[in-house]
Parts: sequence; C-alpha cells; structure tokens
Amino acid sequence: MISMSFDLAIALSLIIPVVGTILIGMSGDRPNQRETVTLLTAISLFAVTLWLLPQVAAGARPEVSFFEVLPGMPLKFVIEPLGMLFATIASGLWIVNSIYAIGYMRNTGEVNHTRFFMCFPISIGAALGMAYAGNLFTLFIFYEVLTLSTYPLVAHRETEEAKKGARIYLGVLLTTSIGLLLPAIIATYMLTGTTDFTAGGILADHVSPTTATILLALFMFGIGKAALMPFHKWLPSAMVAPTPVSSVLHAVAVVKAGVFSVLKIGIYIFGIDYLADADLTFWLQAVSAFTLVTASIIALTKDNLKARLAYSTISQLAYVVFGLSLATAAGFMGGSLQIAMHAVGKITLFYFAGAIYVAHHKTEVSQLNGLGRKMPLSFIAYTIGALSIIGLPPFGGAWPKFVLMEGAVDAGQPLLIAVLIISSLLNIAYLLPITVRGFFLKPDGEDTPAPFSWDGVKEAPFMVLAPLCFTAFLCFVMFFAVDAVEGLIAPILN
Repeated sequence: MISMSFDLAIALSLIIPVVGTILIGMSGDRPNQRETVTLLTAISLFAVTLWLLPQVAAGARPEVSFFEVLPGMPLKFVIEPLGMLFATIASGLWIVNSIYAIGYMRNTGEVNHTRFFMCFPISIGAALGMAYAGNLFTLFIFYEVLTLSTYPLVAHRETEEAKKGARIYLGVLLTTSIGLLLPAIIATYMLTGTTDFTAGGILADHVSPTTATILLALFMFGIGKAALMPFHKWLPSAMVAPTPVSSVLHAVAVVKAGVFSVLKIGIYIFGIDYLADADLTFWLQAVSAFTLVTASIIALTKDNLKARLAYSTISQLAYVVFGLSLATAAGFMGGSLQIAMHAVGKITLFYFAGAIYVAHHKTEVSQLNGLGRKMPLSFIAYTIGALSIIGLPPFGGAWPKFVLMEGAVDAGQPLLIAVLIISSLLNIAYLLPITVRGFFLKPDGEDTPAPFSWDGVKEAPFMVLAPLCFTAFLCFVMFFAVDAVEGLIAPILN
C-alpha cells in the first residue's frame, strides 16, 4: 500500500504540471480562471511534495521505473534527500512566484499572458523530474525539457533584444548539454554498464583517475545551467525576460537545477571518497574560485540592476561547485545549504528589481537615489535579502559560507577561506550601495533629501510587494531552519 502511495505521489508530481499547463491553455483570455488554475496547480504540486518530505526525511526512498531505452538504462525515478530538498524549494517558491507573476503581469502591460503562464508548470515539472531522477538518462531528459520550456519565457517580449538573448540562452545550454554532458553520460554507461545514481558512486572500480578527471570536466562544463565560466554568458543574456522569469531562472528552477545536478553527479556517480582519494578536483577548485571572484568583480561594474544581480548569481552558484570541489562532507553540506539559502535570498532581490520597475519604472542602480523614502518596505526587504546573500547572521545565507569554510579546513586548504572572505567583501561592495542610495542619497534634481512622509510612499501593488516581503522574512526563518535542512541531507553523507 505504501509503495502504491509513493508511486502515485511520483506520478502526480509529473502529471499535475502537465494538467495545469493544459487547463491554463484552455482558459484563453479569461484571466481570473487562468490565474486560479495557476495557483491551484502550484498549491497541489507543493502539497504532494510536502506529503513526500517527512517520509524521505525518515529514511524512505520511493522508487519507480518505466520503459528501458537500453539494458540498464530505464526512465527511472528515485527520491533521495538531495532531490527532496530541491523539489521542496522549487515547488514551494513556485507558489510565491505565481502570486508575484500575476501582480507583475497585471500592472506592466505585458502581452501573451496565457503562453507566459503555460510555460511555468512545464518548467517546474521538469525541475521536479530532475530532482527525482534515478539515473543520468532521466536527469538528461528533464534537463533538456527545462531548457526548452523556459526558452519562450526568455523570449517573451519578442523584441530583437529578447530574441537575441533567448538565442544565446538556448544556444549555450543546448551546446553544452549535447556536446559535453551527453558524451559524459554515454561514456559513463559504456564504462560501467549503468547510469544509476548509487550511494558511494559507480566509477571507482571502473576507471582510472585520468579518465575520471576527464569525465568530471565533461560533467561540470556540460551542465551549463551551473554557469561556470566560461559557459556563463547565457545567464546575463536571459535578463531581457520579465522579472518573474528572472526569478524562475535564478531561484526557483533553472540555475538551481544546474548546481543540484553538479552535487548529485558528484556524490552518486563519482562519490566523495573517490573524488578525494584520487585527487580529482584540484582544477575544479581553481575554476570555481575564479568564477566566484571574477563574477563578483564584473557585478561591481554593472549599472543595470538585473545585470548586476545576474553576475551575482554566477558568483553565488560557484559556491556550490566550490563545495563539491573540496571533496569533503562539510563541503558537500555547504553546497547543499547554498542551494536552499541562495534561492530565498536571490528571489528577494529579483522581486525588488521588479517592484521598483512596476512602481517607478526604474531599472538602473544610478536611478535609485532617494527612492527608499518612497518605497521603504521594498528597500528594507531588499536589504534583508542582500545581507543574506552577503552571509551575515541572523539570515540564512550565513550558514553556507561558514560550513564551506569548515570544508576548506577539512580538505587541508585553509587558504581557500580567503576566497570566501574576498567574495563576501565584494558582495557588500555591489549590493549594499543600493540600500545607501535608496535611503541616504538625495533624489536627482533635489538639493537636499526630502524628509520622510507616509504621504509620499508609493510602493508596488500588493501582489508584487507581498511576495517580496514574504521571501525577505524567509531569509530570517531559514537561519533558524538550518538544522532541518542539515538533518535531511546528513544521511547521504553517512
């Protein structure tokens, strides 16, 4: 009976997004019906995820397989703790992002609402397919579905700039996945006879350290969604999309699917012990550290707010790869925590970018002088999200940096702690000036800052402002929820 319930839950996790997409399409030009279906789909998917969460945390490993493409290569789903963490984040934040998207689309004059909302369930369904993938073949199928389903979202505005950005987005992600990731999967199958995700990894007894290093490079760069340099340009190019899309790309699904895949392949295909014993990751430490610092420096140069946040994301994603490169339990835990904590912090920052655009049509950092007096709640929420990204307690983003520092010590690489400290200082340099501009500088064209008055407040509409404030609050909550996240992930490391 329990097995049947698990089978049904896994099936529903894949079927609900498809049904939601169809019903949204059938809603046509009836916005209230379309938005109701969107919210009900998101809530239903999250409810199924929450049903699975405590059981996986208690040790259950639901599994279901479908047809075999090749011997030992079925379409297979297995729910394990890391995938459960990613699924919970993606499905939970999708509810918040749906509310935000409704408010944003209603107040910005965007067109093609039905197509816009149809793409979201497909992308979230693909993200959950990746989360629950039981082997590399299944992961790859849903990885590509996620790329293709988000392409129309990036191109949504259909301007020349949007089309160009979408072409770069699609081109980089498909080129890396087909040219690097797929050969790595095929090679793994040929060398081991399987692509199953297996505790402890599957490569140690089948390949030499040299071959394993080559495979690791193919996997790390083939997962273009992780945005390791030099395969990162798709991410800033995709910022031509509406802000709710940016939130999906940066916090809910796409880039989180990338770094989730990095960790899952690292622990279930290579194995932490093999990565450490065979000394496979020295080069990955250098690449991730370079990406981490360089992207932050580039972020300092960007006046466009979404471009600055995009390069911030590239840097923050590198923390996860950096954690894997340490090849220690603490490094893996730090990378896992970063997936959760960064999602909440970064979605807050993008919601802020959308809020100032909706309320005042501002897109550049240099345009924000004095705007905090008109949008105090938005700027306070932004500051909370920024402090979490920087890594200051009592906000969730403090934990990944602390645990990654532990991982660097465990790996015998204490000098790598300096990279994390430099990155945090750079985070301060490109994030907190926005708060300073908003609250302490005079608006352009004014001799002195006007005194604050509630009569002068002009925040974004409620359905834009409320999700922003909620995710800022989650940054605080996640600081105290770290034990639950660590408790979920710990069995993998044991």
